[in-house]
Amino acid sequence: MELEQLIKSCKRNNLKAQGDLYQRYKDTLYLQCLKYSKNKEEAQDNLHDSFIEIFKSIKKYKNKGSFEGWMKRITINLAINKYKKEGPLNIIINNDILEDTTVTDEELNLELTNILNCIQELPNQYRLVFNLYQLDGYSHKEVAKLLGISVNTSKSNLHRAKVLLKEKIIKLNQTKPRLYYGS
Repeated sequence: MELEQLIKSCKRNNLKAQGDLYQRYKDTLYLQCLKYSKNKEEAQDNLHDSFIEIFKSIKKYKNKGSFEGWMKRITINLAINKYKKEGPLNIIINNDILEDTTVTDEELNLELTNILNCIQELPNQYRLVFNLYQLDGYSHKEVAKLLGISVNTSKSNLHRAKVLLKEKIIKLNQTKPRLYYGS
């Protein structure tokens, strides 16, 4: 079924169409959920909640812009709202924002799942800012508005997230088994 027809059927609460839409986008949105979650279980909960919200809100979609982008925004906003309900974000301002966070190719020699695990281990405020800015292309002004923080706090949290990720990646690389060639 073509996407436009699938959307129309979902707007009429057609359960088969909703199942088809879920099957078509569950993997894409699950990856989105993983970026904003502490672990796989939380990501699965967020995916479930996202699809509930998508089906509740689908009548508001006006066929303008990317449908997948529309669903991703719902997913991201849902994750952010869950963290806001947990209480205020614990913000740390780092005045040394120009500290070097360069990571060499050798340091980045990790599988994507390991890098994603490192991102998931970041404190909530750093993970949210990192994902919004670095992975989803939001500006610091947009991140600040979404999270209810200042632009400078967004920049500081991004910097701190990069520093922590660098430390985690280097540590993981140091514990990886190495193959040695020669005599």
